[in-house]
Amino acid sequence: MRTLAIGDIHGGLKALTQVLERADVTKSDTLIFLGDYVDGWSESAQVIEYLIQLSKTNTCIFIKGNHDVWCEHWLLDRTVNDIWYVHGGKETIESYSNFTDEKKKAHLNFFETMPLYHIDDEKRLFIHAGFTSMHGVEREVHKETFYYDRTLWEMALTMDKRIEKNSDLYPNRLKHYQEIYIGHTPTIRYHKSNPMQAINIWNVDTGAAFTGKLSAINIDTKDVFQSDVLPELYPNEKGRNK
Repeated sequence: MRTLAIGDIHGGLKALTQVLERADVTKSDTLIFLGDYVDGWSESAQVIEYLIQLSKTNTCIFIKGNHDVWCEHWLLDRTVNDIWYVHGGKETIESYSNFTDEKKKAHLNFFETMPLYHIDDEKRLFIHAGFTSMHGVEREVHKETFYYDRTLWEMALTMDKRIEKNSDLYPNRLKHYQEIYIGHTPTIRYHKSNPMQAINIWNVDTGAAFTGKLSAINIDTKDVFQSDVLPELYPNEKGRNK
């Protein structure tokens, strides 16, 4: 029995099925998805349908990302956020062209019931982007921070590794959790194709929306499973490489 954390998918159904196959996922595995299921490649609606079905056979936790919030608003009342439209929304809308209103309602319900974070029994936090409260996620004032924040990751990257956890200089927000798993900021920005660790934070977004791969990480062993790079899986598309 394993627990796998899976990075940002961004409409790449081929990458999703590939990485689950390469990880040899079974029904005994728990899958924690870190958000941003849509926007980018051409199969966003199909990704959501696949995940809904997957949740019937596996224990799945679906964290909500910022792109999922935009898609949720569109499914609710067809509101098109201009920023969303140019950052993958157009492709997501097109992917729903053959979906019935009933299916769209089911997908809306799927988005509406997504948690903004998950904390397991070993005080490991799973969240799309980050948080800013020194008291932890339960005391965060602005919930949008959970799917927009990049300061948590930026802080971890620049932190002096010599600072002990019991030091007054050690960031309080990191002390609440044994480990933190995030997506949102592609590791390919730092010329890294694998999940990155900084302090006790693991960034599992390896750039599937762009030129990278989709990644899954075993949170106990830290074994990593990856798809092919997305432009090879969708050779006639650009994803978010625009």
